[in-house]
Amino acid sequence: MKSWLASLFHVTIDFQESHMFFPTIVMWVLLFLLALIFIIYGRPYLCALRTGERTLSFSTSHIDKLRLIGTLVLTIAYFLSMDYVGDFFPNTGLGFLFMSIPFMFCLSLLYVHNLNRRKFLTLSLNALIAPGLAWYVLAKLFHITLP
Repeated sequence: MKSWLASLFHVTIDFQESHMFFPTIVMWVLLFLLALIFIIYGRPYLCALRTGERTLSFSTSHIDKLRLIGTLVLTIAYFLSMDYVGDFFPNTGLGFLFMSIPFMFCLSLLYVHNLNRRKFLTLSLNALIAPGLAWYVLAKLFHITLP
């Protein structure tokens, strides 16, 4: 009985597959949350569609095209450049760190309204501190390999 209980607290992860550990957990959490959204909001939405209170609208007039396209371009550039820079510093996570700073800064600039000096300073500090903290916690404390 004691060995069975001790085995619950012993985790082994193969280094070749260690990069898939947290994404798998995140994927299952996101799928669970998606199911909750459908359960909680899906039925009332479908009832409102049937009674005619709501309609399905496929209009693109309410979409902010600059921010949508900018987000897609920045995200694609971020992932491609993170892999490219990560090849210069293998298994250190510096590709993640060096590319997350400009990505967060540019993405924040894209979404900020009424930019002033205070907001610019806040965006700059956030772009420096958040990726640095995430890199430190993931790469140094938990020894998770980052790109």
